Amino acid sequence: MTGFSSRVERISISGIREVFEAAGDDAINLGLGQPDFPTPDHARQAAVDAIESGEADGYTGNKGIEPLREAIAAKHERDQGVEIDPDDVIATSGASEALHLALEAHVDPGEEVIIPDPGFVSYDALTKLADGKPVPVALRDDLTLDPAAVEAAITDDTAAFIINSPANPTGAVASKADIQEFARIADEHDVLCVSDEVYEYTVFDGSHHSPIEYAEGDNVVVVNSSSKLYSMTGWRLGWVTGASERVDRMLRVHQYVQACASAPAQYAAEAALTGPQGIVAEMTDSFERRRDILLDGLADHDIDCATPRGAFYAMPEVPEGFVEECIDRGVVVVPGDAFGAGGEGMARISYATDEATLREAIEIMGEAAAAVR
Repeated sequence: MTGFSSRVERISISGIREVFEAAGDDAINLGLGQPDFPTPDHARQAAVDAIESGEADGYTGNKGIEPLREAIAAKHERDQGVEIDPDDVIATSGASEALHLALEAHVDPGEEVIIPDPGFVSYDALTKLADGKPVPVALRDDLTLDPAAVEAAITDDTAAFIINSPANPTGAVASKADIQEFARIADEHDVLCVSDEVYEYTVFDGSHHSPIEYAEGDNVVVVNSSSKLYSMTGWRLGWVTGASERVDRMLRVHQYVQACASAPAQYAAEAALTGPQGIVAEMTDSFERRRDILLDGLADHDIDCATPRGAFYAMPEVPEGFVEECIDRGVVVVPGDAFGAGGEGMARISYATDEATLREAIEIMGEAAAAVR
């Protein structure tokens, strides 16, 4: 057998996937990071119409269909007050590909990428696949990323830093002041800020802010998707936007690894962005109720947890053996160290499930905690 690349040998199967495979088919899955709402009917219908008319039969342009890119640009102007040229948007196969493009286009072998710890599993892996060096930065006690810690980690070898608000796995939401600082850091140190904003509509306390609102230069790239905004995870439709030169370099990668995003998904996402937005408030209200149910339940079982202010994750401190005991009892949660060394002694819980199931899971988690204490 021939050998394998050093890039692929530096990564392994996600700890999240390992947990799924260890659980039984009838387990309560609090490890899955996707909304449990249906995709909006008008988005589904737009895909059906595009398929039936033949519009979705062939390749689209590399960057995606113009109406979708116009809708994405309009969304950013509506939500962040920032004018974006639709030509500076690339429709991608989910935010995962968008992150991949950003790192492949900007990181040379050996260069450093600063990432939150704990942070989304793809940040470490995609940095390594770009032959870069991940530099984890520990979070504050409230699980937010400290701009001062990011700035202190910058060296002559730093190519980029990644921020994520609202955050996976913590549910933390960065303050406006912190986001302004991240924008300043990108400008003053001339390093790329990759802003992962896939949970931007799911904010319970405060509001979402993006560094593109405050950056004076061209050192911010924004990654987003329809997956969490409109409950479209299976459609695999995301986007990346930034300065024209950056988009040009990312497009060079995209055209060879993907050519274009799925055509039916592009039509669906355009309809989701331009159609009725009621699902956004509906999902946010529901997730906030579930968050409160989870926090109250964890407190009843003496499990400490920083209050998530967005997304649909909580990351409590748990006793040793808790994750394994939960899985044995039929509740899937993810060990915190799957998201970095900073997650050791914690677990990620997704509350993207109905309230009755969530309450049942809380009781089982309480029994699991008592059993291992």
